[in-house]
Amino acid sequence: MNKFEQLGLNESLLLAIKDLGFENPSEVQEKAIPVLLEQNTDLVALAQTGTGKTAAFGFPLIQKIDAEDRSTQALILSPTRELCLQITNEIKQYSKYVKGLHTVAVYGGASITEQARDIKRGAQIIVATPGRMQDMINRGLVNIKNINYCILDEADEMLNMGFYEDIVSILSDTPDEKNTWLFSATMPAEVARIAKKFMHEPAEITVGSKNSGTATVSHEFYCVNARDRYEALKRLADANPDIFSVVFCRTKRDTQAVAEKLIEDGYSAAALHGDLSQAQRDGVMKSFRGRQIQMLVATDVAARGIDVDNITHVVNYQLPDEIETYTHRSGRTGRAGKLGTSIVIITKSELRKISSIERIIQQKFQEKTIPSGIEICEIQLLHLANKIKDTEVDHEIDNYLPAINEVLDGLSKEELIKKMVSVEFNRFIAYYKKKRDLSGEKGERSERSSEPREIRAGDPVRYFINIGSRDDFDWMQLKDFLKDTLDLGRDDVFKVDVKEGFSFFNTDGEHTDKVMSILNGFDMNGRRINVEISKNDGGSRERRDHNGRSSGGFGGGGRSSGGFRGERSSAPRSGGFGPKIERGSAPRGGGFTGSAPREGGFGGGRSESRGSSPRTGGVGGFSSERPARRSEGTSDRAPRRSEGSSDTPRERRPRRS
Repeated sequence: MNKFEQLGLNESLLLAIKDLGFENPSEVQEKAIPVLLEQNTDLVALAQTGTGKTAAFGFPLIQKIDAEDRSTQALILSPTRELCLQITNEIKQYSKYVKGLHTVAVYGGASITEQARDIKRGAQIIVATPGRMQDMINRGLVNIKNINYCILDEADEMLNMGFYEDIVSILSDTPDEKNTWLFSATMPAEVARIAKKFMHEPAEITVGSKNSGTATVSHEFYCVNARDRYEALKRLADANPDIFSVVFCRTKRDTQAVAEKLIEDGYSAAALHGDLSQAQRDGVMKSFRGRQIQMLVATDVAARGIDVDNITHVVNYQLPDEIETYTHRSGRTGRAGKLGTSIVIITKSELRKISSIERIIQQKFQEKTIPSGIEICEIQLLHLANKIKDTEVDHEIDNYLPAINEVLDGLSKEELIKKMVSVEFNRFIAYYKKKRDLSGEKGERSERSSEPREIRAGDPVRYFINIGSRDDFDWMQLKDFLKDTLDLGRDDVFKVDVKEGFSFFNTDGEHTDKVMSILNGFDMNGRRINVEISKNDGGSRERRDHNGRSSGGFGGGGRSSGGFRGERSSAPRSGGFGPKIERGSAPRGGGFTGSAPREGGFGGGRSESRGSSPRTGGVGGFSSERPARRSEGTSDRAPRRSEGSSDTPRERRPRRS
């Protein structure tokens, strides 16, 4: 039996749920749906973004609506037009088998006359942004004086955006006997004030702890000099070849500037902020959902309503002005039970804010160091090796093999591997060998040496191991596996860093013989484990959080560049490759992706989607020109210059020939 059947939902909703492929309700759905179906009550529900709140209020709302009555019976308020449209589409999907039920979206940036006409035709449910809804009420285009249900979705964000007066005015135009359902990620004072003024003895539901972060998101911070903030962002992107992320800035100006820098430096990026037209915003979001964009640089306001699966990282390029907003940001990743990472780039003067956020989300941050150039090159090199190994061969290439074999005739396997990898390797070593290490608190020059070092008993030793997230490990699970397999104490394995097809970890030098003898050749469910000593130690033993967890560095050490079946290459140790892009996209580089051929040999040239041009805020020809009017629901606070966002001189990543 589908578990949704046990919640009391009717047949028409269960059919829609089956079509959508939902099997098990989320925690907020399991708690909210029975209460809303069985009782005529007000409700306050606290749950993080991405926990299924739309279905939690949408299913019972649809079941309670009288579809034969064409008058407006319910109003759903949401902070932005993106979220408004998203909720509308979901309500329509849920109610597809309910004959006669109509839902209309009301938001700025579209024809108010057309929206009023749709409502007049008969709309039992209106989904609206506060500003446009207030405008329609003032013009007499909508009547909500007899509604039965009012839902405030993302209430804290609406109030944070300055909609308090609009919401109070709108609610004052609704009947006292209606049911009000308030859904929010946090409970700041203004939300509590709304609840006290307009709700009567509401039932309360809390998923997790109040204002807490989700357990599927890990939190990291990197302390750098203000002038190194942008360089740190690039290195973190390079250290995560498969990154698919939202990068948050405080202002529209900084958002546009950071996106332009990333695009100029060859990354697949775009800006999303309130000064873009609706067509530009729609185009950027379409490209992001299609993974043609890997780094979406956004303001907090514009990012509301982003509901994209499998976002791997949220990067706080700048911390928000309101600490509670951090909860919304981190909620963009770690959805549907998948693991995600929230990264904060801060300066030394901002360290105190980390403790404040920890108190709110009730989770601890790991302090990490920006990976060195040599670590990034190693990670990218091994990523490429795994990508080559996993690439599916299109046998249309068979017709060209005789000519290719003739060109490559006389090369040994080792020489062929070196030459193939060096196509990318040579470009990136030239870039990173001149770069200083950003790992120190003050950003001193301290690039780690790539020379082999003597292993002493008290020194940390860094290892490469050929298992990673594709083997269902996260860093905690891998640490436990290593600790148990090697019979070591919890603090004897540290600085564990899990990538897709490989990982890194540290032990003290006294354990090296045990690590190499036990793990090399170890059979893990038919998978033969291989371990090698890295030439870098990955830094000193790191600070640990209150739970004893490791807070090690981001990148690995310096395994030899070969990476194929343990064979070592004598090529210089560095290199770098762009992150993974889905087939048909426009990658920043990164090997065989199925994209159109580009200049620059293996991995293609600089990433520029068709129609795009350098220094624009989007892809596919979306310019960064700012319209004269701001659209409702998407404006941001007044721009102000933020620390670390100035256009300082910088060295570009190597342009591929």
